[in-house]
Amino acid sequence: MANRMRPGVVKYGSHKHDDGTHYVGDWNEKGQKHEATFHRYEGEFMQGWFHGHGIFWRNDNMRFEGEFRGGRIWGHGLVTYADGSNGFPRNEGFFQDCRFMRKTRCPQVIQRAQKVAHIARAQMDQ
Repeated sequence: MANRMRPGVVKYGSHKHDDGTHYVGDWNEKGQKHEATFHRYEGEFMQGWFHGHGIFWRNDNMRFEGEFRGGRIWGHGLVTYADGSNGFPRNEGFFQDCRFMRKTRCPQVIQRAQKVAHIARAQMDQ
């Protein structure tokens, strides 16, 4: 995946707000958030991308617990909506480039994502 800069975007980074939410995304030349696509991500990174296991929350409190590759949802995981449901049928299985591809149980992946997110949260609180 190529790292493409959009006009007016100076850098990519994160910021932890006083209320505990996190912004991870693009910042403009004035130091302002360029485009907030989700509240926070807790998990593994590789070369600045979400990569490995983790959890991310969207602004509408939907979350994905599972695997990421190159900054995208890619691998096994589970979607949980703001109301606590997982959809019907349950949105647990294999995702490719943020799209649900096939249903399959993956409790070990979800547990690993939760464990990694817990470790990341503990490191942020230090």
